[in-house]
Amino acid sequence: LSLKFGDIGNLKGLVIRFLLTTSYYELSVQNWFSLRRLQLLYNHSIQATFNATRIYAPASYSYHCEHVSSLQRYDALLIPSSANDLSKLWEVTFTDFQIQGFNIQEGHFAYAKDCASFLSPAILMGLVMSLILLLVLAYALHMLIHLKSLDRHYECKASPAYFAQMKDNDMGDEKEPLRGSGNESYELRNQQFCKIYI
Repeated sequence: LSLKFGDIGNLKGLVIRFLLTTSYYELSVQNWFSLRRLQLLYNHSIQATFNATRIYAPASYSYHCEHVSSLQRYDALLIPSSANDLSKLWEVTFTDFQIQGFNIQEGHFAYAKDCASFLSPAILMGLVMSLILLLVLAYALHMLIHLKSLDRHYECKASPAYFAQMKDNDMGDEKEPLRGSGNESYELRNQQFCKIYI
């Protein structure tokens, strides 16, 4: 697949050649195409050759990527074919790159297989943050379930209406007479009083 610039200023005589191949994969039960090599020709002579990596799609699809480049900051999908080649002197970057070599219908691209990874850094960070939030929520629910209620309590008090009979010598220590209007009554000094909270 050749891209010719024709008579456009300084690009006259420049041709970008894409070498595409198709292969049948039994696992997916369909043909796939892949971009194997990219060549830059100027005045009918090859100036640079790049090997393409990870640029493939089903034959009935097209391939799309935001950047296809030989630069590392764009993930370098184009690699110079050899260390001695003039490719080292070239920097190639395609922006909003889309290609389809086979099964083209009505001059339009078919559905595109995108180069974006399913586990990009943004997606990984979202998954990690979701996991942290789920752990915090699980811990909060665990604490709420095992929280002890302060409203439920039990009190036990000695009944003021009933006291067991005691010996006369102990009675002097535990009660003291209250002087009133001719009637004699007793008050307990040591009253039993307890509260149990659950």
